[in-house]
Amino acid sequence: MVRYIYLFLVVITIAACGNESSSPATEYTEENFPSIPFRDDGDLTFFRGGEEVVTIDIEIAESDSARIRGLMQRPSLPEKSGMLFLFEREIMQIFHMSNTPLALDLLFTGSDSMVVDIDKYNRPFTSDLIRSDVPAQYVIEVPAGFADRYGLMEGERVHWIRHDADAGL
Repeated sequence: MVRYIYLFLVVITIAACGNESSSPATEYTEENFPSIPFRDDGDLTFFRGGEEVVTIDIEIAESDSARIRGLMQRPSLPEKSGMLFLFEREIMQIFHMSNTPLALDLLFTGSDSMVVDIDKYNRPFTSDLIRSDVPAQYVIEVPAGFADRYGLMEGERVHWIRHDADAGL
């Protein structure tokens, strides 16, 4: 009888351990949060001293709802891609990573298309606020490590173009 009670307690303990809450990153599943597919709206090129550094595909977030959603529910991005946030004017920008399963670099860009601030390696699923150090009109989100991989720094320029909405029709 004691053996059965001991076995019962072991089974209960194992079951309880399996129900412990895990970190938000491990709770993110396709079933719980269906992913939003990447939409290739245009191309964005980073320039250093007039020379092209790298070009990426961009999804453009220009409506309030698109800017609020951002890259939430995106467990991955295609190679060399990111999201460009368009704002009406230069202001101090504030972002967060809640419900965002990707670690990201954020590049803040002025109205003159110059990178004015870079915030690297932002952790997924955190409500910590990410603030630009100076006013910015555009924000570019790319996978964490992108800025280091391409040696991107403040003072570099960007140029973006929107794909023709009628292309391919």
